Amino acid sequence: MGLLENQVAVVTGAGRGIGRAIALKFAAEGADVVCVSKTESNSERTATEIRALGRRSWSFGLDVANAPSVTAAVQKLLGEAGRVDILVNNAGITRDGLIMRMSEEDWDQVLDTNLKGAFLFTKALARTFLKQRSGRIINVASVIGLIGNAGQSNYAASKAALIGLTKSTAKEFASRGIAVNALAPGFIETDMTAGLSEEVRQDILKQIPLGAFGSCDDIAQAALFLAGPGARYITGQVLTVDGGMVM
Repeated sequence: MGLLENQVAVVTGAGRGIGRAIALKFAAEGADVVCVSKTESNSERTATEIRALGRRSWSFGLDVANAPSVTAAVQKLLGEAGRVDILVNNAGITRDGLIMRMSEEDWDQVLDTNLKGAFLFTKALARTFLKQRSGRIINVASVIGLIGNAGQSNYAASKAALIGLTKSTAKEFASRGIAVNALAPGFIETDMTAGLSEEVRQDILKQIPLGAFGSCDDIAQAALFLAGPGARYITGQVLTVDGGMVM
């Protein structure tokens, strides 16, 4: 029997990268998974992989920062699945640039997707979790939210705020047995890092004691721990998965 047998998990940003890895890991451990992505084809592709593992899966293509879309998707899902046990707020984007040149649009898009999206999904599922008196919420932040990074003020602000949201929500929900934690990945091999020049990659590697970039599976394993029975007594914490970068 898997660690998440017969539980229902919602994973945003599940169409690729870290979100896809988490969705597949959860399904392999017995969960039915709701795949949310801005692009319907991406979320459906992951959902198809999950169904091939013998688990139920739903796919939604929506903007996580659009409140009516999130509310409608959650209502539809609850009508079909009946419950949700795990929420992983992973959807995230970058729009890098020095702050003196950053457009208001680039600031708003990153904060809306990375922070408001997590707020909207958490709010939409709050009553369900509270009524069940159980649940796990995992917010995927970043080490950049802990240490900042030149050219990523919007991204750093969104991820730092996501950590604050995690801790506040953990305090609000703890009395009902709901654990809320954050993951702070370091530099992971994803589409976001694929465009880095070799010079930049080498500079980053010098900052990582383990001397290598992480994989999406490294983050999925950490998410599985926080979602599973071994993390029953952990809430309001930030787990860095970064090869020792910010130890």
